[in-house]
Amino acid sequence: AGLATQSSGFQHYYITNNLSMAKVFITVGTTTFDKLISTATSPSFQHELLSRGYTHVTVQTGRYPDLISPVTGMTIRHFDYSPSIQSEIDSADLVIAHAGGGTALEVLRKGKPLLCVINDELMDNHQTELAEELSRAGHVFSATPGTLAEVFREAEFERLKPFPSVDQSVFRDFITGVACS
Repeated sequence: AGLATQSSGFQHYYITNNLSMAKVFITVGTTTFDKLISTATSPSFQHELLSRGYTHVTVQTGRYPDLISPVTGMTIRHFDYSPSIQSEIDSADLVIAHAGGGTALEVLRKGKPLLCVINDELMDNHQTELAEELSRAGHVFSATPGTLAEVFREAEFERLKPFPSVDQSVFRDFITGVACS
């Protein structure tokens, strides 16, 4: 069994064929979202992950106060915050994240499959609108902490559509036009 420790490339939507090493990155971004962490690291959800071949989990916990313990067959590494989560996203085969705009765009631009978890306790919740729109467009799956296990169980990550890349020439052409006027 793995031990919980405390420590401060491919084409779109490729799920590793080496299922004995499949990695999940779970993140709350810069927010506090204890229900996401407690649900996604619960023994029952860890068993869901294992049933689909995911054996390594890295969790960016924010201020989550409780100990995270892996079940047999699972390796979990966790940290509170980091100046950048790019390397975690890059090495993940799947990202489970709060439905914040910055995190969602970061993951989608890397071509990683994303399961957005909406914090349904927020007032005036922009996360719901963003996650539902990205889900309708086929770019992500969305859930709440209460539906996370069911959505994960039924998700066909290989069917997600790649997120369109940014056309940087639009900005360059605008700047050129302004500078040359």
